[in-house]
Amino acid sequence: MATIDITEQNFAETLENNEIVFVDFWAAWCGPCRMFAPTYGAAAERHADITFAKVDTEAEQALAAAAGITSIPTLMAFKDKTLVFSQPGALNSTGLEEVILGVKNLDMDKLRADSAQHHP
Repeated sequence: MATIDITEQNFAETLENNEIVFVDFWAAWCGPCRMFAPTYGAAAERHADITFAKVDTEAEQALAAAAGITSIPTLMAFKDKTLVFSQPGALNSTGLEEVILGVKNLDMDKLRADSAQHHP
């Protein structure tokens, strides 16, 4: 599946309707963003069961601000509408694959239980 562009208008809906959503915050002027784009696109083709989204931080400044983006590219991953990964910097293909598998294998019930124990 190809990557999709998301905006402030459809961000929440995208998280709501997909179990796993990766979001690449990028900008056209950002060299590392342009280098990361083909890697991200290839991962989207390999993992059709995951939604790979892109947010143009120039066009979507309010969304980038709400997400607390301070440097780009920043990759975020959501599972069951919960932010489970956030890291600035371009990943190589191996690094990205490790993150994808980590998120896929994440036990959300255990995560919620652990979180509940630490935050009564």
